[in-house]
Amino acid sequence: MKIAISSDHTGIDLKALIIKTFSNIEFVDCGPSSTESVDYPDYTEKVAKAVQQGSVDGGIAICGTGIGASITANKFKGIRASLCLNGFMAEMTRKHNDSNVLVLGARVTGDEVSLYIVDKWLSTEYEGGRHQRRIDKISVIENRENTGA
Repeated sequence: MKIAISSDHTGIDLKALIIKTFSNIEFVDCGPSSTESVDYPDYTEKVAKAVQQGSVDGGIAICGTGIGASITANKFKGIRASLCLNGFMAEMTRKHNDSNVLVLGARVTGDEVSLYIVDKWLSTEYEGGRHQRRIDKISVIENRENTGA
């Protein structure tokens, strides 16, 4: 499994911890590489584009609260980014929403909980079935809104 991962300056330590903890996963580190203040949209965009292009199996984006990275990632066609605050949310967003980007808030979720969230998100499969109808409806809305129709 190959996962793109990024953070802003507030999430750089959590990003490093995730990469170290999940050593069985191939991570593509989309930055940043220092704690110097940066803007989360610049790095979240790199994750979203990697997922869009299919060069990775999914993505993880981290900022202070996760809100900004979530908003940014969901601007990209085909991205279903989910801000998760606990393992149940991570499990359900994979099972029911086929989430392809996990978003974490480094300032609002502790390291131990964040690692549990990542584990749940990485290990849960999409159920399909009745949920696909809803994913298809999201795609229709996304396509309509992007064309202005």
